[in-house]
Amino acid sequence: MNSNLKLIVLDNIEELGVKTDEILKGLEHTTDSHVIPITRDRFNNGEGKIRINGTVRDQDIYIMCDVGNYSLTYSMHGFCHHMSPDEHFQDVKRVISAISGYASKITLVMPLLYESRQHRRKGKESLDCAIALKELEALGVNHIVTFDCHDPNVGNAIPNLPFENFYVAHDVLSQLIEKEEINNLLVASPDMGAMERAKYYAEILGCDVGVFYKRRDLSKVVDGKNPIVEHVYLGTEVEGKDIVVVDDLIASGTSMLEVAKYLKEHGAGKVYLVATFALLTEGVDKFISAYQQGLFDKLYATNLSYVPSTIKHEEWYEDVNCAPRLANIIHTLHHKGSLKAIFDDQNDVLKKIKKR
Repeated sequence: MNSNLKLIVLDNIEELGVKTDEILKGLEHTTDSHVIPITRDRFNNGEGKIRINGTVRDQDIYIMCDVGNYSLTYSMHGFCHHMSPDEHFQDVKRVISAISGYASKITLVMPLLYESRQHRRKGKESLDCAIALKELEALGVNHIVTFDCHDPNVGNAIPNLPFENFYVAHDVLSQLIEKEEINNLLVASPDMGAMERAKYYAEILGCDVGVFYKRRDLSKVVDGKNPIVEHVYLGTEVEGKDIVVVDDLIASGTSMLEVAKYLKEHGAGKVYLVATFALLTEGVDKFISAYQQGLFDKLYATNLSYVPSTIKHEEWYEDVNCAPRLANIIHTLHHKGSLKAIFDDQNDVLKKIKKR
């Protein structure tokens, strides 16, 4: 079957790209890879360029990238330099500029949306996520696919461009239900901002939901934000319940672990931490220590952004494979099908719950 569906997989998302391509082969009924090879060159002063090593003319192109992959390095002025999200985003723009005018359609698949945490402006601040989205639109991107965006309303910055924001609740809960013995469930949001997400999980599971209020010291700024003074819990009693704590991402993890500690100290049974993106920006030692102290039972996170293999092999870490969902999204978009079933596919989860 001759298809004009093609993938351009940046090296920062290669593992997920390979898995997605394999599933797409089955969906598209072909044994041929959809991946167009590229070369990322880097000059020794740090400047770079992208070369496309295949035809893109009149192709339906899906560019896959992970701006959160901090494992990639290059030599700059003799120093080993780890690539930042800014540099990954620059490579995305290089790919787009290399194929613009040739491809029939360009869809950017960026699971971890670039600068999504800087999605709104307070005073004289940069509005980085909106600026980035408008850059992509100006470069010729026709469609943007992302996952669990920190604030989906940032898509309003590009009102004329399709902006698809998918959630991974069904993937995570399916795996959690299969692997864990859970009873008397409660879903908890670690802060007010994640409450809608927690409510969504609770609706699927058919249980109650609680929320933590982060009381901050507004007189100080540490690492770009006001430090948290106290986590105040609002909601039903946690004693004797198994708790699922849900957020879009875990950065340092300090806040999530403090929430877990509170829950355990107040009589919670098992505590499962859930995040779409486990960035773990301050390393993994505090999670190892917290697990050894019995503060949480498992951390469930997806493979939509880079997590070192050493962490994936920890007994407390559960890797949720989202390649099937991603392949299904690309296949459906390519064939101009309805995405409703992908957005709202909780029936499989409900069936698994009933079996338990």
